[in-house]
Amino acid sequence: MSHLAYRLNFESAKLAKQAAVEMTKETGIKRYAVGALGPTNRTLSISPSVERPDYRNITFDQLVEAYAEQTKGLLDGGVDVLLVETIFDTANAKAAIFAIQTIFDDGYPEVPVFISGTIVDKSGRTLSGQTAEAFIISVSHGNPLCLGLNCALGASEMRPFIECIGMSTKSFVICYPNAGLPNTFGDYDETPAITGQLLKSFAEDGLVNIVGGCCGTTPDHIRAIAQAVKDCSPRKRPKNVYDDHTLLSGLEPLRIGPFTNFVNIGERCNVAGSSLFCKMIKEDRYEDALNVAKAQVENGAIILDINMDEGMLDGKMAMAKFVNLISSEPDVAKLPLCIDSSNFETLEAGLKCTQGKCIVNSISLKEGEQDFVEKAKKIRRYGAAVIVMAFDEEGQATDIQRKVDICARSYRILVEKVGFNPQDVIFDPNILTIATGMEEHNEYGITYIEATRLIKATLPGCRVSGGVSNFSFSFRGKERVREAMHSVFLYHAIKAGMDMGIVNAGNLPVYSSIEAKLLQLCENLLWNKDPEGTEKLLIYAQEMGKSDKKAVVDDDWRGGDVEDRLEYALVRGIDKYVVDDTEEARADSTKYPRPLNIIEGPLMKGMGVVGDLFGSGKMFLPQVIKSARVMKKAVGYLIPYMEKEREENFRLTGIDDLKSAFTGTVVLATVKGDVHDIGKNIVGVVLGCNNYRVIDLGVMTPCQKILDTAVLEKADFVGLSGLITPSLDEMIHVAKEMERNRMNLPLLIGGATTSKTHTAVKIAPKYSGPTVHVLDASKSVVVCGSLLDPKKKNDFVEEVAEEYQEIREDHYDSLKDRIYVSIEFAREHRLKIDWNEVPPAVPPTFLGRKIFDDYDLNRIIPCIDWKPFFDVWQLRGKYPNRGYPNIFNDATVGVEAKRLFDEGQSMLSRIVSERSLSCRGVLGFWRANAVGDDIHVYDDGNNHIETFFGLRQQAEKPANESYFCLSDFVAPKDSGKMDHIGLFAVSCFGVDELCKKFESYDDYNMIMVKALADRLAEAFAEELHTRVRKEFWGYSDDERLTAAEMHKIKYTGIRPAPGYPSQPDHTEKTTMWKLLNADDIGTQLTESLAMIPAASVSGLYFAHPKSTYFATGKLSKDQVVDYARRKDQDVETTEKWLLPVLAYDVN
Repeated sequence: MSHLAYRLNFESAKLAKQAAVEMTKETGIKRYAVGALGPTNRTLSISPSVERPDYRNITFDQLVEAYAEQTKGLLDGGVDVLLVETIFDTANAKAAIFAIQTIFDDGYPEVPVFISGTIVDKSGRTLSGQTAEAFIISVSHGNPLCLGLNCALGASEMRPFIECIGMSTKSFVICYPNAGLPNTFGDYDETPAITGQLLKSFAEDGLVNIVGGCCGTTPDHIRAIAQAVKDCSPRKRPKNVYDDHTLLSGLEPLRIGPFTNFVNIGERCNVAGSSLFCKMIKEDRYEDALNVAKAQVENGAIILDINMDEGMLDGKMAMAKFVNLISSEPDVAKLPLCIDSSNFETLEAGLKCTQGKCIVNSISLKEGEQDFVEKAKKIRRYGAAVIVMAFDEEGQATDIQRKVDICARSYRILVEKVGFNPQDVIFDPNILTIATGMEEHNEYGITYIEATRLIKATLPGCRVSGGVSNFSFSFRGKERVREAMHSVFLYHAIKAGMDMGIVNAGNLPVYSSIEAKLLQLCENLLWNKDPEGTEKLLIYAQEMGKSDKKAVVDDDWRGGDVEDRLEYALVRGIDKYVVDDTEEARADSTKYPRPLNIIEGPLMKGMGVVGDLFGSGKMFLPQVIKSARVMKKAVGYLIPYMEKEREENFRLTGIDDLKSAFTGTVVLATVKGDVHDIGKNIVGVVLGCNNYRVIDLGVMTPCQKILDTAVLEKADFVGLSGLITPSLDEMIHVAKEMERNRMNLPLLIGGATTSKTHTAVKIAPKYSGPTVHVLDASKSVVVCGSLLDPKKKNDFVEEVAEEYQEIREDHYDSLKDRIYVSIEFAREHRLKIDWNEVPPAVPPTFLGRKIFDDYDLNRIIPCIDWKPFFDVWQLRGKYPNRGYPNIFNDATVGVEAKRLFDEGQSMLSRIVSERSLSCRGVLGFWRANAVGDDIHVYDDGNNHIETFFGLRQQAEKPANESYFCLSDFVAPKDSGKMDHIGLFAVSCFGVDELCKKFESYDDYNMIMVKALADRLAEAFAEELHTRVRKEFWGYSDDERLTAAEMHKIKYTGIRPAPGYPSQPDHTEKTTMWKLLNADDIGTQLTESLAMIPAASVSGLYFAHPKSTYFATGKLSKDQVVDYARRKDQDVETTEKWLLPVLAYDVN
């Protein structure tokens, strides 16, 4: 019936329109006819043949033709809206959008377009593998009035994905689910009342604008839905959804924004740039070529460049085949693609095969403006971002001004004439080859960098990219030199504003690790400082071508029976013989007929002794973790035997009895955005030692994964951990989702940033199940035991609820009672320094940055503050033996503290001798002045380059006290005195690699490594600050302080950090990173602005003798609104980052 497609759509549209008109007249309420364009029974992203993953039984052009015919029939029939629906393959939807936009451009009157995808199961993905966020990014170029989901799932299953859609778009949200999930016979059992109530909850929570029903729903369902939501307010569309980001997608989203690190575009899938890849394609070895793509992903590529431009290749065919093949490999397909060709037909061939939003590389004004506009319009219709080369009708731009002029002209055409989002415009100002022997080429690196700086300053929203390998082409064959040249070039280009680049992601040396002579040669070449630079680098390239005593161990305990030996090993944490002893017990099938009997018998008996000793204070956490290591090793040995027995038992009886051996099951996770896990790991060990089954989801864990795991594993508890303040907001979100999913599991909250007050005030009210703040690992067993014990649970939950209610009442009473002054009053009563009497500190000895690579650990170790080390292990002495080294004298924990300290020292010695951990850091100084509550930062020419925004205390103080802000410690601009600030970031590297060297059961050594790495990072910060005061800034060059005195802050000056009491806004780190370029040492920021690696410290240096640490305390709304205005940020976003310190309830 395909020949009737137009007529069927035309006639059905006429009928629908007629019915809408009649109902409008009858009811007085406007009704609309909506024309649906379904997914078809073909798919562009999935092969119908398992043997041929690159094969497709439909083409993009065929789908466009079919959708165009259908669209014309619907429009001619009079529909008011076009609905592209039930999209299980986004590439099909993009064909529909292409057809619709072509028809509108051909003269058909435009009507609103709705787009609705289909998530096929609880994985949150379409049939073709895209996440909901990636789907939204891929189809948003269609400018849909509405975006949403329908079909496949019922409302309850669809809920988290609809919520995700709403958080990802400024369009209205449409949702029309099935009537639940189908039963065994394919029918739907969900009644109209249930469907109506479920969608009412969507509406009440502000998730949707349009609701309806799909499969299994009847007119009664639709009537019940309409009745249920009639009094609900529609969702309010967000004002800002990644507006300042370039949004791309493969199977997963990629957002390139203000906080994003440099984006590596993998270059090796390029027949023009890789002879090996070219040979594979020519020989039709596409599977091998796909492995090249996988290697690029593994080596850190964020986007994958694909180029098939070679004289002996059919570029269009090769491009289509390879892109189709990528769709079959999820590890590669998750990345956005950069479709790269000088032939526009080849570009189109790639665009027609990718469901994600990719980048086109490239177009230019070389063939004139008309050609440029035509190609740009097509690219926009395909839904891609575009790279624009700095070419025009006169040829390639080589000097700075021509590069900028061409890019500015292209920008105006694309944004004003074609309608491109500026964030989708990426300029390549031509990275050209230097050191060719021609003098005019020697400044090509400089022209690119300076042009980049001007382009980013004058063309708002655009990005800058480039093909990095061109820069070093004159040194082809000298790969080490080329890689160093690339690293040096990128180091400076990124600082100038380069956002992304086509580069071999696996072969970039760290700038600071380049050998000193090679680094200097590359710097001279880039900046054209040495007329003989090329010759010198060529010469360099050619030259390049050319026992501890062991303690005596007392093994007398080995003479006992196997049960005693296992108990002894567990209590004393000795794992040397545990596998042999466990096997001996397993071999005794009379006494232990099942492997599980060994766990329930001697192993749990030994751990029972450990638990009793720990509970009575006779055993301490470090010892417990060693015991856990032994237990894990024994259980790990038994697991294969238990699995075999379990499979056999299940085959015979259908019963799985393995989980019944545990006291309870706990799901632990560090929440999304946070990377700190030492405390969580310790809680897991302690619970494991007490026979709890612990499922540790690691760090950066999304909410849905936590909930799904809790349900799947039939957990008895969910434990959330976090260190940075944004984690608190994520914990609230998890609690809300647990409530929405009608879960009733106890929710345990822990981590350094959490508190009983925050849990009581912000988290517990969002969840009706038991919510308990757990102070430390030792309390976790007591809490879990109370919640599992039927005799204790109700009383315990009631007691906690009453306590938290009292905390909430006290908190809100304190907000009423606490008086906050206006921000104007606080500023009038700021700290007032007489800058003539107490002038700014002497200028630093240098301006700009200084990098410290592989800093001598022997210089850092004496600066370690050991007290937090003992705190990690929960060893706390009593006064006067609380601190180090007095803790060794404590009657209760002294002996264990000394043993732990000695083992820490032993591991530190190994770390130093084996160089298994390294410390890298960067610090810098800049001219600065205070302007109001902010600090303006200046370059060497006194040009204002950045601003640090400040927050001021507002809680009322006695009349003679000042209201502090960090800007008070910097000379005001109107004082006429130039001041300075310093910045630093330091990290300890190699932690994950070192932890991997320990067996999976060895929690003790893994926690020890992380605890020591944290201490080294903090000590490194202390060591550098000492050198700043005495050497680099030199304002206290006569300072003579011991480590203990430094830890008590007896020095002059401070080093506060964003996200901490003096400036609680984590987003200020982004300004630090812009100035420090801390990514160069490997220290990066997550989207939640946690530092990676976790053992990292950063902050600002203030030198004035009046500077002091303080806490801003709670902030009133007048200051928050003013702060948002100064930062050019909406108030809602500002409140999100400042939530823990707001003196008012944002709800």
